[in-house]
Amino acid sequence: MARQVSAQLKDALDAFVSRDVGMAAEVRLRDQEVDQMYNALFREFLTHMMEDTRNISACMHLHFIAKNIERVGDHATTIAEQVIYLATGNLPDEARPKEGLAGSAV
Repeated sequence: MARQVSAQLKDALDAFVSRDVGMAAEVRLRDQEVDQMYNALFREFLTHMMEDTRNISACMHLHFIAKNIERVGDHATTIAEQVIYLATGNLPDEARPKEGLAGSAV
């Protein structure tokens, strides 16, 4: 997930520098993939915590790390949306879909 988000952020910044609407739109689409990865990790953490309560502390720390990485992806997507606005004068028409838990303030 971190590699995906790192690439997403790089592409968002490259799109900003070059005013590349196509690249910005791609960054925006990839946000849903990151949300799906985060949700899968969250479910896995829950499973480990329910199986053995000794896993709770480690899983919670990993969850907070995953959530912050997912938020970086959200910020990259916001940059991409601003690139689209900067280049076209219009914000993207369709709302960004949020996948399950990624859209909540867990």
